[in-house]
Amino acid sequence: MDAVLSVQGLCKQYEHFALQNVAFTVQPGEIMGFIGRNGAGKTTTLKSILNFVHPDSGEIRFFGQTFAEAEMAIKSKIGFVSGGVDYYIHKKLRVITSVTRRFYPDWDDEACTNYMQQFRLDENKTPAELSAGMKVKYNLVLALSHHAELLLLDEPTSGLDPVSRDELLDIFLELSKAGTSILFSTHITSDLDKCADRITYIHAGQIVASEEINRFVSAYRAVELREEELTEAMKPQLIGLKPAKHGYSAIVKADDAPAFPSATATDLETVMIHLEKEHEA
Repeated sequence: MDAVLSVQGLCKQYEHFALQNVAFTVQPGEIMGFIGRNGAGKTTTLKSILNFVHPDSGEIRFFGQTFAEAEMAIKSKIGFVSGGVDYYIHKKLRVITSVTRRFYPDWDDEACTNYMQQFRLDENKTPAELSAGMKVKYNLVLALSHHAELLLLDEPTSGLDPVSRDELLDIFLELSKAGTSILFSTHITSDLDKCADRITYIHAGQIVASEEINRFVSAYRAVELREEELTEAMKPQLIGLKPAKHGYSAIVKADDAPAFPSATATDLETVMIHLEKEHEA
């Protein structure tokens, strides 16, 4: 079965930044989290995938095809959601919806109505009257109402309160079970712990890892050391050593964990923080 999205050898050079041979795939029904600190290349990658910016090289395929081969067919099967509604800010939502639906032959009015109700959105309001979180929800309504097979989401849960975020994650899980694939960038790694199958981790324009989230996290253990416990002999095994409340914290590779009695299972956020600290060293 073809990957829903395949990115291979993606490069984009700017004056002070470059994407370098970015490569990953998203499979049918898969939820992939796209992680990395600000400026790492997440948004540039998403914009390159969607041809909002033109890559210098590389190949991007949706459902086995490129934009050059089947742009309209591909666009009818994907949905993109960014952090807000930046168009028609003084038009009522019902007007924006009416215009948008014309571009999608598979638009589902019933689904649109249901999502508007579920997200408690008033179609008579304008984007200018919506909070940041409500703008994200409305963008999701537009993406979900034409039964997109692939959702590309740039920080979709940013600005949402914990309850609203949890509601969205439930929707993502339901969509995934129904066969929809989702790629979303986020800084809220706890969201990925709840719903992601795999993660792609980018640092300074290069992919560090792209694999199952559980496999990625389980390759490390968290370590807490009091100041008097830290020795020079330990330091080569400690990844991302940094000050902590009662001494120091770090991660170690799972194979090295037996040498550290305090080593415990960890989570995605802890791994990412310490790997970023290691990259800075």
